[in-house]
Amino acid sequence: MKDRWLLPAGIAEILPDEAAYLETLRRRLLDLYASWGYELVIPPMIEYLESLLVDRGDALDLQTFKLTDQLSGRLMGVCADMTPQVARIDAHHLKRDVPTRLCYLGSVLHTRPNNFAGSRSPMQVGAELYGYEGIAGDVEVLSLMLETLRETGLTEFHVDVGHVSIYQNLIKQTSLNPTEKDQLLDAIKRKASAEIHSLLSKVSPPLRDMLSELVQLNGDSSVLKEARQVFSSAPPEILMALDELEHLSAELSHVPLHFDLAESRGYNYHTGVVFAAYIPKYGQAIAKGGRYDISGKLFGRKRPATGFSTNLKTLASLLPETTPPKPAAIFAPAQCDAVKQLRQKGEVVICGLPDQQGDARAMGCNRELRLTADGWQVFDL
Repeated sequence: MKDRWLLPAGIAEILPDEAAYLETLRRRLLDLYASWGYELVIPPMIEYLESLLVDRGDALDLQTFKLTDQLSGRLMGVCADMTPQVARIDAHHLKRDVPTRLCYLGSVLHTRPNNFAGSRSPMQVGAELYGYEGIAGDVEVLSLMLETLRETGLTEFHVDVGHVSIYQNLIKQTSLNPTEKDQLLDAIKRKASAEIHSLLSKVSPPLRDMLSELVQLNGDSSVLKEARQVFSSAPPEILMALDELEHLSAELSHVPLHFDLAESRGYNYHTGVVFAAYIPKYGQAIAKGGRYDISGKLFGRKRPATGFSTNLKTLASLLPETTPPKPAAIFAPAQCDAVKQLRQKGEVVICGLPDQQGDARAMGCNRELRLTADGWQVFDL
């Protein structure tokens, strides 16, 4: 006999208590986003593959389940990341000229988990700000990400902040070939100083010195002052990036920020400030985001954009294990007008079924509806 109850690795059922808890968090977050002016959109679960990938590199391609559309014969993909879909909604459907704030929340599907024994069906939640290119937009989105963490009950976290345009503008001035650039990027990600010096042997100073110093420029806001000296002869784009980081640091001085100017996460996708939140004893980012000003161009309308996303299931799992209190329920022996009236008042009423097993307490009720000489009345159990 087959084990028909088995589920694929990384796929899980959500039982009543956890489902109720996730639903509570979902409503709280969507209410939070609405209070900031972020409108909810619901992208499709599946669509043509080329619309899902949109220049996100091989990583998203590998994470996307693919299948053939039986109607058109075209290759389709199951959504692994809603961000490109939301960018399309802004660029192709809404077509607004003013800054647009959108949020989203729903399940996505991955071919592989992001970590050992992790989920392949995250519940992705996030917010995006389109149509504004100033650093104030990044400050707003990062602030909303932090409010998201606080709303779910997480308080002990720190934020890593970087700016990918620093490396982008340095590397494009070199004469390194594509293979050498890839090797250098990999070495910088690993902060392998010896490899970096070797790969930069053909690069002349001061450019070589600035690239070499990148991996040393990480720490609190004092790193930004040190970076001013290192990049004193750098192109204007890099000095502008430092201006933005200094502004962000000043605006969020109450937040524990860690600056890493060698941060190259999403190098081929992000275009400016990038950030990620971490908590103690958890090795991966619990939320991340940044600026990506090129995505709308692929849908016919280039718009500056910045945003963040996280996995609601991950956030819920990091909180202390608590069983949310079930709503007080009333057990009714049968359907009657009194049941309807109680439900209209917001009460949870469970009606008994003919010859069912279990009494009111077994059904999880703490009160019972009884017919008396004065009519239907509710009694405590």
